[in-house]
Amino acid sequence: MTVQQKIERVREVFEQHGESLRDEPVVARLMRELESHWGSSWRLMEETGIVSACRHCEEEEGGSCCGRGIEDKYGEILLFLNLLWDVDLPEDRLLQDSCHFLGDSGCRLKIRDVLCVNYLCTAIQKRLTPADLARVQQVVGCELDTTFVLQETVKRLLKSRCGVAIL
Repeated sequence: MTVQQKIERVREVFEQHGESLRDEPVVARLMRELESHWGSSWRLMEETGIVSACRHCEEEEGGSCCGRGIEDKYGEILLFLNLLWDVDLPEDRLLQDSCHFLGDSGCRLKIRDVLCVNYLCTAIQKRLTPADLARVQQVVGCELDTTFVLQETVKRLLKSRCGVAIL
């Protein structure tokens, strides 16, 4: 299934079931937790210089982390979860050699694949102290753990209450 087909499918499922899932207490709680973890992740990545290093690499050195094909890692559930946050899933990619979800200011998604969240290139790893690297891994781990619990919860609710299987 192409990324465009996945987007089309999750939009249809979201139209039918998205609002009711947002109102589920467990989903609402997990969404609040995840927002808190995002804030912690981004603050730490800015503080440690990861954000500026990635921006510099992408804008000045041609980048490669967000290359074409990364979008294939995304299953329907991660795209669906982005719709819960009113993320506008793009019809087309901005740059032909880049990930479908890369925008002018970085990733257009809020909930990203584990590879996109967790990957640190060798250059960044060398810039970080061991203590900073451990802090980043710990904070990002909380984001990934909550993302996993949220996606499994939403898949279970879609299947049990709506009869919809989403991958």
